[in-house]
Amino acid sequence: MDVTTVRFEKPEDLNFILGQSHFIKTVEDLHEALVTASPTLKFGIAFCESSGPCLVRRSGNDQELIDLAVRNAGAIGAGHSFVITMREGFPINVLNAVKMVPEVCQIFCATANPVDVVVGRSEQGRAILGVVDGSSPLGVETDEDVEERKALLRRFGYKL
Repeated sequence: MDVTTVRFEKPEDLNFILGQSHFIKTVEDLHEALVTASPTLKFGIAFCESSGPCLVRRSGNDQELIDLAVRNAGAIGAGHSFVITMREGFPINVLNAVKMVPEVCQIFCATANPVDVVVGRSEQGRAILGVVDGSSPLGVETDEDVEERKALLRRFGYKL
């Protein structure tokens, strides 16, 4: 097996979810889950079909985000993987809805960080082995860092 990494292409302000599912129905069900969970969310979905014509299936409500999801899914090239790119919302707003889609098997990451996707290639095809999500820790938070963390969550409206 050959192992390599694929850098996820994204602008700095973009959030995304990378996961694995098991059926072509994934695209439509993810679309419905996203619009139901957050009607103002702008998103693109791409799904790598792993049998039949083996196409990158796509959907969404923002063409730029659809195109970006398709480029990343194609670069990763792992069967049954999916990419959701999003703006005007955060993964935390839709992640439970995404995980509840019956076809979804696992979520590799949900982030705005730079990500390297670790990909294995065999004679049969490609698989996502894991992700490198952001950077390694540089230390332990101070009391001032705790206060900033709490303030940030309140600025975002996640805590009172």
